[in-house]
Amino acid sequence: MIIGKRHYWLLQLVGWGCFFLWHIFGAWSFDKMSIPSERLLIIQRAAGFSILGLLMTHCLRIVLLKLKVLAKKASTQIWIFLALTLLTSCVAGVVEMIVYQSLGLLSKVEILITNKSLILIFLNNSLAWFSYFIIWSAVYFIYHYVSAAQREQIDNLKLKSHIKELELKTIKTHINPHFIFNALNGIRAMVDENPQRARTAITELSNILRSSINIDKSETVPLTEELNIIKDYLALEQMRFEDRLMVQYVIEDETTSQAVPPMMLQMLVENAIKHGISHQKNGGLVKLGATLANNTLELKVENTGRLKEQQQGGGFGIRSIRERLKLMYGNNAMFNIKQSSDNTVTATLKLPVTL
Repeated sequence: MIIGKRHYWLLQLVGWGCFFLWHIFGAWSFDKMSIPSERLLIIQRAAGFSILGLLMTHCLRIVLLKLKVLAKKASTQIWIFLALTLLTSCVAGVVEMIVYQSLGLLSKVEILITNKSLILIFLNNSLAWFSYFIIWSAVYFIYHYVSAAQREQIDNLKLKSHIKELELKTIKTHINPHFIFNALNGIRAMVDENPQRARTAITELSNILRSSINIDKSETVPLTEELNIIKDYLALEQMRFEDRLMVQYVIEDETTSQAVPPMMLQMLVENAIKHGISHQKNGGLVKLGATLANNTLELKVENTGRLKEQQQGGGFGIRSIRERLKLMYGNNAMFNIKQSSDNTVTATLKLPVTL
């Protein structure tokens, strides 16, 4: 990356090659190429300008990459670009003065100025280089700014497309027909013996289905909203498992307003019920945790059971979580699921906090 890609070097060579030809054309326009000795000096100086410019701008690029300037805010980038361009111009001015003096490539005007003051020739050279480098920096900045905007737009389009694809799959797979069938059977059984609980269960089921259908309306929702859906889901599952399903929440207050992808945490809870609790003769515990530290929101879902192969990445639910995180956060988010103890499976989500 530091050395540069092929198209970068192609643009560098073309740009500074044109710079060389422009110098030659300028000298020819003012009839400075008629004297052989002057012609050779002009060609040597133009070649020196071009080579020095190429080397200095490449060094400038290395510094920009080392400092990760392009990852900062646009306003910060501009100030850093200006400062580094000015510094590079001063260095180029000094290098030009030393090299040209040692090789005897100074023009008559520069020799006259040099005899009077080295500072004048340094300022003259640096100012000239600044005018060239500021153009290079502007082109480099605009190119990467536009490229980043295009990549962001493409990622957003991919994310929206992926979420819309998930909408139907979520209803069919995520909120699966077996769950709906079990919930409706539980509600039917309570209609006569506990009408109030039956009405509440209908509301809980309605909330879950509404959230599933509206999953593509927004990229994120507050954690408290996601937790409300999870509570409705677990309340319905407790109708089926009764005392076999225990639920525990360890949620820090400052996490409830943080943004999370909709239905992602709920998917992990369903995964815990489907692959964990339902296979335990005596049932088990589902524990939800949320903590906030170092600008990272950590979400955990722990359940009684053993980790199965489809939970590690082969099933639709886990694959969709990884894909959504990649599209939404790039490499800034983390997800893993592991056997944390002999009879406990832990799924962990780490999301960057937007300040």
